[in-house]
Amino acid sequence: MRLNKQSAFALPTAIFLIVMLAILSAIIVTVSGLQHTSSARDVVGTRTLQAARAGIEWGAYKVLQQAAALGAGSCPVSPTAIAMPAGTDLTGLTVNVTCTLLPPSEEGGRTVAGGNPLEFYVITATACNQPPCPNTTNPGPAYVERELQATIGR
Repeated sequence: MRLNKQSAFALPTAIFLIVMLAILSAIIVTVSGLQHTSSARDVVGTRTLQAARAGIEWGAYKVLQQAAALGAGSCPVSPTAIAMPAGTDLTGLTVNVTCTLLPPSEEGGRTVAGGNPLEFYVITATACNQPPCPNTTNPGPAYVERELQATIGR
């Protein structure tokens, strides 16, 4: 049995189309997987940012509520690691909150109306998904960290 020229040409074309469809399918699966991974990391990054904001708010509360009781020149927030509570959107995240009291200015101290001295505190909140925060040893490719600072005058 002899093949004519038209049927002999159809076989390489069919093989080419099958190979191209296989390559296209592989590309679609790869792009879809990368998009899913990127979306998941974006969600973790947003959650981590919210945890850092919660740490800033906690530190600000401590400064505004407890600084007067401790007296001038002391910071009420020692380095504190806070694990976010279970059952929330922030479960599995850790926040490390620190406080630094800024030195008085060169003008002899900061004052406000009424002559009361004003102290400035720098609250730093570092949130991450793999404790301790910041994880400098071997965080891995899925490690997400966000750091926020706020200055509070009291």
